[in-house]
Amino acid sequence: EKEREREDPDAPAGKVELKKKVTLLRGISIIIGTIIGAGIFISPKGILKHSGSVGMSLVVWIACGVLSLFGALSYAELGTSIKKSGGHYTYIKEAFGPQMAFIRLWADLIAIRPAGLAVISLAFGQYILEPLFMPCGVPELAIKLTTSVGITSVMYLNSMSTSWTNRIQIFLTFSKLLAILIIIVPGLYMLFKGETKNFDNAFEISNVQLSGLPLAFYSGMYAYAGWFYLNFVTEEVDNPERTVPLAICISMAIVTSCYVLTNVAYYTVMSAEELLASEAVAVTFAEKTMGNFSLAVPIFVALSCFGSMNGGLFAFSRMFYVASREGHLPEVLSMIHVRRHTPLAAVLVLYPMTMFQLFVGDIYSLLNFMSFLRWLFIGVATLGLIYMRYTRPDMPRPFKVPLIIPAVFSFTCFFMVFLSLYSDPLNTGIGFAISLTGIPAYYIFIVFDRRPKWLQEGLDSFNRAIQIILEVIPAEH
Repeated sequence: EKEREREDPDAPAGKVELKKKVTLLRGISIIIGTIIGAGIFISPKGILKHSGSVGMSLVVWIACGVLSLFGALSYAELGTSIKKSGGHYTYIKEAFGPQMAFIRLWADLIAIRPAGLAVISLAFGQYILEPLFMPCGVPELAIKLTTSVGITSVMYLNSMSTSWTNRIQIFLTFSKLLAILIIIVPGLYMLFKGETKNFDNAFEISNVQLSGLPLAFYSGMYAYAGWFYLNFVTEEVDNPERTVPLAICISMAIVTSCYVLTNVAYYTVMSAEELLASEAVAVTFAEKTMGNFSLAVPIFVALSCFGSMNGGLFAFSRMFYVASREGHLPEVLSMIHVRRHTPLAAVLVLYPMTMFQLFVGDIYSLLNFMSFLRWLFIGVATLGLIYMRYTRPDMPRPFKVPLIIPAVFSFTCFFMVFLSLYSDPLNTGIGFAISLTGIPAYYIFIVFDRRPKWLQEGLDSFNRAIQIILEVIPAEH
């Protein structure tokens, strides 16, 4: 028995179920590894552009970190009082019932998750090829092919072993933090040597446009998004009452300080004008400070994107797993591989959609449709926390936050949704329309269970076929 366990740590030992393999370190690496994607290396300019000055942009970075911490603390309470995996979906279902949760799930399955995964994978493809094609541009087709190899390898890893997924996630998280240190250390060194000219008049009021500030916040909140990923895998967390709040607080402290210090380093070396002109800020920074070593930076950015792909897929495959267990998705998605103990079908369900969007769709416009939906549903889930304080006062809450924290945070979320309606009514309207198709879908697939006999038999045999091909069986509880 011991021999067999050594060969394959995920080999069956007793029950077929998802094992509690997520320790504190793995939890932190899931959160940090998923939050820090390509954003900090590419997009600090969105915040600078909309805030209008160097000082204001740093204030926005800190404020978004604090607001995200508020959201994360609210989720820590939700995660420790509702010990089911599934993140937003589970909390909305507990607070407001299955129909609302299904609409969230539907938008996630048909658009949000595949588009998000495709975008971060495209960044991975772009950066991993960049050193090979320097100084020319990388051909579009080469990027898409490399991207599809990246997506396939993440899917394979997540299907094969939970332990290895987590181990690789820890390695990728450390390589990200190393990449950020490579930026922070030379930047701060130059700052302490007296390179402060870019910080003179940092708070020049004449440049600050109040109308742009909400958009700067929007970019900032997007850069921090991902603090909720541990809540998708609560059932696999070892000792969740302690691990979930601790992992969330440690991760948010690390990420906020990394983000703020990285921006300080950028501004030490580059003026605001140079930063706005740069296509990929980290690469420009490296060329100015490190000469030939700058070739390593795109590789680090690619590893960073790979970490986000890996952590994200690990987390939201669990949401589909839980939704299937609750009867909202085909039953096969809540089955577990006989030997590997991974929710194989739930991992693979995104594969065709992501590939389709990668080669066919205009992913960026899809993300514009969808980014406000993400905040809408996170706001609804946080509102659910406040609502359940009144409707279910006896619920055990091992970790409790003052009500002002979820109140401020859900207000922020709804404010951001209102802002997208105001600044981009067309895309927001299309996003609403896509998510509203969830209502007829809910009635067709879930409420009307009197399907014609031939259809039911067809579905059953399809389910069985997939079950045999993937070697999955229902989890034992």
